[in-house]
Amino acid sequence: MRELFPLLLQGTLVTIEIAVLGTLLAIVMAFVGTAARLSPWAPLRWIGNVYVEVFRGTSLLVQLFWFFFVLPLPPFRIELTPFTVAIVGLGLHYGAYGSEILRGALRSVPGGQFEAALALNMSAFSRMRRIILPQAMINALPPATNLMIELLKGTSLVSLITLSDLTFRARQLDEATFKTAEIFCLTLVIYFVLAQLLATLMRYFERRVSHGIIVRTTVPKAAS
Repeated sequence: MRELFPLLLQGTLVTIEIAVLGTLLAIVMAFVGTAARLSPWAPLRWIGNVYVEVFRGTSLLVQLFWFFFVLPLPPFRIELTPFTVAIVGLGLHYGAYGSEILRGALRSVPGGQFEAALALNMSAFSRMRRIILPQAMINALPPATNLMIELLKGTSLVSLITLSDLTFRARQLDEATFKTAEIFCLTLVIYFVLAQLLATLMRYFERRVSHGIIVRTTVPKAAS
């Protein structure tokens, strides 16, 4: 096991890098998709809905294959490295789910909050940044944590487009050493540890965000 672990660690670092960059892209696409779907302009709403429904309604594996094998062909002729395909595929796929989570969280904010912000003559940007979005984040963080863990586990599919992630390294070592049980048990443990670290980090962030909102809403009442 001491000989196998350093080799699996190389794949683990690639998995972490893909997961982090894919998560960042997914967050960006979640906000972009939500902004488009809530836009007052019908063409933007249509584009946002098409993005969410297409990437949410099709297989991640097929999407990765499509980016990797189809885009280089005519008429697209767009060649992407396996690393880029992994980040783009994961980011777009899970960003579609994130958009739906964020849209639901925004809808859950009581309408009275919006009306109070309007009464204070706050701009649309200030209303979203200071009133609506902080409260929506409380409802969005628990499902977002689950989605990030799903993205982490989804990185195992990138091994099928020749990317040397954790799963790819495990398959290579299995073919070379035939220590199937040891290799894949260790691989499971590594994925589990990564998922637990991510969940712990997100729970800490959730507590900080919730505490900040509670303090901001209870202090004025206590003062009055």
